[in-house]
Amino acid sequence: MEFTQQHFIALLPLLITGATAIAVMLAIAWRRNHGLSFVITSVGLTLALVSIVPALRVAPLDVTPLLRLDAFAYFYSAVVLVATLACVTLAHAYLGEKAGADGFPGNREELYLLMALSAAGGLVLVSAQHLAGFFIGLELLSVPVYGLVAYAFFNKRSLEAGIKYTVLSAAASAFLLFGMALLYAESGSLSFAGLGASLAAQGSSVLVQAGIGMMLIGLGFKLSLAPFHLWTPDVYEGAPAPVATFLATVSKVAVFAVLLRLYQLSPATSGGWLNDALSLIAIASILIGNLLALNQSNLKRLLGYSSIAHFGYLLVALIASKGLAVEAIGVYLVTYVLTTLGAFGVITLMSSPFQGRDADALYEYRGLFWRRPYLTAVLTVMMLSLAGIPLTAGFIGKFYVIASGVESQLWWLLGALIIGSAVGLFYYLRVMVTLYLVEPGMRRHDAPINWGQRAGGVMLLAISVLAFFLGVYPQPLLELVQQAGLVAL
Repeated sequence: MEFTQQHFIALLPLLITGATAIAVMLAIAWRRNHGLSFVITSVGLTLALVSIVPALRVAPLDVTPLLRLDAFAYFYSAVVLVATLACVTLAHAYLGEKAGADGFPGNREELYLLMALSAAGGLVLVSAQHLAGFFIGLELLSVPVYGLVAYAFFNKRSLEAGIKYTVLSAAASAFLLFGMALLYAESGSLSFAGLGASLAAQGSSVLVQAGIGMMLIGLGFKLSLAPFHLWTPDVYEGAPAPVATFLATVSKVAVFAVLLRLYQLSPATSGGWLNDALSLIAIASILIGNLLALNQSNLKRLLGYSSIAHFGYLLVALIASKGLAVEAIGVYLVTYVLTTLGAFGVITLMSSPFQGRDADALYEYRGLFWRRPYLTAVLTVMMLSLAGIPLTAGFIGKFYVIASGVESQLWWLLGALIIGSAVGLFYYLRVMVTLYLVEPGMRRHDAPINWGQRAGGVMLLAISVLAFFLGVYPQPLLELVQQAGLVAL
């Protein structure tokens, strides 16, 4: 195909993100400077985010058969870039200003390089319309994360988490690739639409069922859905706090967006036995995630189990797949990203600058209200939003998912969702009560006194205001999601 100016405009977000990674790499080679690497990454990601505006004017556009750049791709690209920017800002506070006693003792700059590379993978993934593009994007997203999880390599937990994630992620990629090979063998096509048309004409054979089943295992691992969830709490606990934030937001949103596109554009991959399998996975994820979070005394593990349940809720809308479903998924993913960034952001600032281990034990948050009231307010809003309490963004997301389930009459799934939400309320409230307990004479590791005047603190306060604003007045978000609807080919 011949590349025109329009193609380059459409690819701007991806090109700028790639150029940012190269710029950071060259800056590190020239002279190690933590502040400079942070500024280059932040400016590059912001430019990539702004470039979505001119790119939207030339969309929708196919760039080679691999990528389709449309409103849907740009909406999720924006979510990926905003979440990456937030993680980079948190990482700057977490690593500390200078090496030595008050901060990260190793090299800091590579963290930004790995995050920019992984974000580029996320941008490829959300615009993929072909199994080859899907796999390239997924690997570009996943491989830098192996290094990110084990970034604090002198910490035994971080190293263990990195090894676990690498081994299990490689196994999941193998399942995914084998599933793709089986689908190709049967249909002779790798594009989502071609796959759908070919399989619809031929009917579902054993090869197709095996291929879809193997792809489901690979994607289930990447989204930490039960029963492929066992890595999640360990990796969240071992990974440095900004990396756990990145893993819980950017990585999962990009994979879910491409799963939604595949599910919508290939009718043969939806319906029938696959819907039954997804329903079982959704119910298992909701119940297992919430029940295992009940007795957690580590905040990162608790949020890990909670994310398993949240993606179980999202599967309800995916299975509904008509009417409100695409809109519900968009709204839910945005509210989930907002609240997860806020919750992990508080853990990051409590652990800033790097102290050898993160402040993630629940007892370290006892009585935080009496020492850091505004930080406590942020975490309280996030917990209420994750629980889906009215007047928070999380309530709007959950309301839409329930509405799409009711529209498709998925009563069993809705029953599991309501029971799961009731169980979830208990452990979110437990975290909130801990924040207000009076514990005199106990010294705790706290966030810096001036946390609210730094970039990470300002961003956290903005996120909590936004979570509250969207809970009260969700109209701007709903309009955005409606415009980014997935138009079937």
